[in-house]
Amino acid sequence: MRTGTPMPIVIIAIAEWFGTALWFTPNAVIGDLQSLWLLAPGDLGWLTGAVQIGFLLGTLALGLSGLADRTRASRLFALACLIGAISNALLPYAGGLWPAVGLRVVTGLSLAGIYPIGMKLMVGWAPNRTGLGLAWLVGMLVLGTAMPHLLAGMHWRVNWRLTLWLASLLALIAGIAVWRLGDAPTGARAFTGTPSHLAGLGAFRIADFRRSAGAYFGHMWELYTLWTLIPLLLIAADPALSPRALALTSFALIAVGAPGCWFGGWLSQHTGSRRVAAAGLTGSALCCLAYPWLAPHIGFSVLVAFLALWSLLAVIDSPQFSALATNACPPTLVGSALTLQNAIGFAISAISIGLLVPALSLWEATIAWWLLPGPLLGLIGLYRIGKPARMDHGASV
Repeated sequence: MRTGTPMPIVIIAIAEWFGTALWFTPNAVIGDLQSLWLLAPGDLGWLTGAVQIGFLLGTLALGLSGLADRTRASRLFALACLIGAISNALLPYAGGLWPAVGLRVVTGLSLAGIYPIGMKLMVGWAPNRTGLGLAWLVGMLVLGTAMPHLLAGMHWRVNWRLTLWLASLLALIAGIAVWRLGDAPTGARAFTGTPSHLAGLGAFRIADFRRSAGAYFGHMWELYTLWTLIPLLLIAADPALSPRALALTSFALIAVGAPGCWFGGWLSQHTGSRRVAAAGLTGSALCCLAYPWLAPHIGFSVLVAFLALWSLLAVIDSPQFSALATNACPPTLVGSALTLQNAIGFAISAISIGLLVPALSLWEATIAWWLLPGPLLGLIGLYRIGKPARMDHGASV
């Protein structure tokens, strides 16, 4: 059933895109930072890893403290955008690697108030279209993730600092837009009776939340590692690929996930979130299985098309896990539960990246088989949703 106006969905989705533009901004100007601060090529890992650490710490704090459900989500989102915009805008003045790492940790902390809190806002404004609303939101996040590759492929002739400041301006616009929108007029706006300590852990007492979260964790083992590997797999397939072609192809292969998420959201309105998630996990599992056999024997264009399909299938299910988790939880736990689920999922992705990406030179194309356990475990979790072990707060969509 359709309720309300779609305009809040559009506002929140665009605000999520603008806010998450802060995530990988150093990637777009790393050449200038290397010249200015005499950085080694591997120092970009410190700047990127600092954001992930900040995000992990922020999501754990919000999820375990219950703050995500005790505070108006729109105000928390706007404050996070302000803090993230300031920390990002100050990056040109850091003067060196380690002050910059500190600023990126702060940026990561702010993103913990943008991404999962944005999901809570979307759930509030689209209670009967959760899968669709979250699909739009995650699709915008995918575009933000791909953006550094697009910037790297463009001939950016202006002052490199403007790249950072533009991202900060976008984050400020996102915060203002959500502040003016406010929280949804219905649903739980504030904290009402959830335990004050380790609040998000309460969701794990709900069987269907545990199962949907487990499926999401399997998905996170694969997704970000695949996206990290894409440029490396392209280079392995064609070592003569120019830097510009590599950057633009990598952007396209990651960004294809955005319309994939949107299509999955539309499809979830007709078939349900669990079926969309299962289709995505099944498809990406088959891609993991087939890649080592296909990659050495197909041309570069066919390989790019295969990677595009794999990338799309690997992320099409992402918003549906949040929809399933939301439907399993009481309203007073949604913010803390989603935030904690995000924290654990991103920790798993960091472990997967740390273990698998350095091993690419050893395993070559067979590294895809090491991604396979993720979607397989995810399918097991989805299969268990709705099983009558215990009647908790609702089943899946």
